[in-house]
Amino acid sequence: MSYENMEADFTNLKIEKFNPKVIKYKNIENIELDFTFVNQNEKVKEEINRKSFTFAEDAWRKLKQNKLSIIGLIFIIFITTLAIVVPIFSKYSIFETNLGMTNQFPSAAHWFGTDQLGRDIFVRVMYGARYSLAIAFIASFLNLIIGILYGGISGYFGGRVDVVMMRIVDIIYSIPMTIYVILIMVTFEKGGFLNIVLALALSYWIGMARIVRGEILQLKQQEYILAAKTLGASNRRILFKHLLPNSMSSIIVTLTLQIPSAIFTEAFLSFIGLGITPPAASWGTLANDALGGFRLYPYQLVFPTLAICLTILAFNLLGDGLRDALDPKVRG
Repeated sequence: MSYENMEADFTNLKIEKFNPKVIKYKNIENIELDFTFVNQNEKVKEEINRKSFTFAEDAWRKLKQNKLSIIGLIFIIFITTLAIVVPIFSKYSIFETNLGMTNQFPSAAHWFGTDQLGRDIFVRVMYGARYSLAIAFIASFLNLIIGILYGGISGYFGGRVDVVMMRIVDIIYSIPMTIYVILIMVTFEKGGFLNIVLALALSYWIGMARIVRGEILQLKQQEYILAAKTLGASNRRILFKHLLPNSMSSIIVTLTLQIPSAIFTEAFLSFIGLGITPPAASWGTLANDALGGFRLYPYQLVFPTLAICLTILAFNLLGDGLRDALDPKVRG
């Protein structure tokens, strides 16, 4: 029985036998056909029960399966909360000295001990987290904006525009960041929050720009970009509505990994005296203050450096988890 004659044959079917399970038919050519009813259990097996997920929901589901990344995320939330709450509600002042309590080892009264001026180190470490985290977040945000715009324009227009813009990037990248910091310190007042943010913003956007440029160069060859151009979409719409949103996975991962790098850079610059200056405290300045008495009072150096290491580790763990969760080749 051919496919073309299927409809005609079925119109002439005759029921020969019926039962709850099987219906047997014979068509006009006396070819017997069996039709079996599907029970409820078999219907359920054929149904697709997997819930559909959006991109964000699927990424979060994958991220939750990575235990180390969740631990890193919890620690970041924990240290950020302590940095906000502890200096406000602590009974110890951040700047007030108490010469009768100098160099006290960790105890129930002072969890991290006291420094050479009798100040509570736990409160100062949490206060230093404000500076270190704020500088890292603000600098990374500025790098995100500058890098996306610069790399997106360079990658989308290509040609001579791309060549000129990338050569500028190469020139800036060839200058060590310490030079920027020294120039800023000479031009403006020594030290300060805004100066270190400006120094990081002047150099850290280069990595983001290169990542975005590479993503745009790949995506702009896709068919949907050609379709958008054919429909008359402007360059601005194509860049901001099609290309950059589809590059967000790489952008988010790069941003997450830039934050710990900014924390370490700020701590290093403050440690050598080019960053936050006393009486303000960041993790770098706390480590610098404790360096002189390290042999007698090692805890004064251990706690600030431990805070730096754990925070950087937490951001790196979170960045690795986001990379796996947002990578379409890894997500299942």
